[in-house]
Amino acid sequence: MDALSDVLRAANLTGGVFLHADFSAPWCVATKVSPDHCSPALGGAPHLVPYHYIVEGRLQLRIGANGEGGPAVALAAGDVVVLPRNDLHLMGSDLSLSPIPGREIIRMPERGQLWSMRHGGDGERARVVCGFLGCDGPETNPVLASLPAMVKLTLEEGAAAEWIRSTMRYAAEEVAAGRPGSETVLEKVSELLFVETVRRHVERLPEGEVGWLAGLRDPYVARALALIHREVARAWTVDDLGREVGLSRSALADRFIRLLGVAPIHYVARWRMQVARQKLRSTAASLAQVADIVGYESEAAFSRAFKKAVGTSPGAWRRANAWRPETR
Repeated sequence: MDALSDVLRAANLTGGVFLHADFSAPWCVATKVSPDHCSPALGGAPHLVPYHYIVEGRLQLRIGANGEGGPAVALAAGDVVVLPRNDLHLMGSDLSLSPIPGREIIRMPERGQLWSMRHGGDGERARVVCGFLGCDGPETNPVLASLPAMVKLTLEEGAAAEWIRSTMRYAAEEVAAGRPGSETVLEKVSELLFVETVRRHVERLPEGEVGWLAGLRDPYVARALALIHREVARAWTVDDLGREVGLSRSALADRFIRLLGVAPIHYVARWRMQVARQKLRSTAASLAQVADIVGYESEAAFSRAFKKAVGTSPGAWRRANAWRPETR
């Protein structure tokens, strides 16, 4: 089991809300969807990760209403853009136009179809499938915390890319025709899209980059992360981890601090708290059971550690952050 899969699983990554947009030039739309808008489908997920798959045509996308998120990115048919931080963004044929808020043109689903948008003039057409993934926020999800505000994925090569591209095209046509089942297809492919986007981003990271995702490229750190994640309840020491991955204690600690910014044992403690939050939010496990899962000898010891790390007791945190039960 790899570290990336572990973190995404603990973050409760799930797809479930989709929108089919049909635009024609000239057009410009400003949009940001809050977790509350998707709560019926995503069970109260605390954070949304929107993505846009360009089915047909071309458009520009820019983070922020006034360009504060950097320059616009050009997108064409077959491109995917993922917005890990769920920032307000503009999309359009011409971003100098006055944008219309997305909420003003969204249409309720009819006859089994998806939510939809239709806007613009008589010019070039752009067709987009918009999806929303629910998950934990970047404060407890090292993948999201390590990603930039916008990640572009061009599906141009590779078996995974071809599968995603063909499936998205098929699902988009099914949606356009109003056939049942297309939303289920989109739900699964959207999760794969996110994973593939993260993988491609890791591959493109420059030498010398630091952060959790950069740590995945270091074979020793990646192996240590996988071990920590696989045996979260084990009483790890840096010596144990070093022996398992084939590095000295000091060399492994140096790599962790340089790439992740924390010592190995501090990472163990953080990971235990992340798994604990996931169990508290999405399962019915008792506090004693959660304590055992994440390696604490007693509920009292777990409660003390949790309150020190999170700022509140496990029981109070669970009541304030309840999500839906685990289904996977």
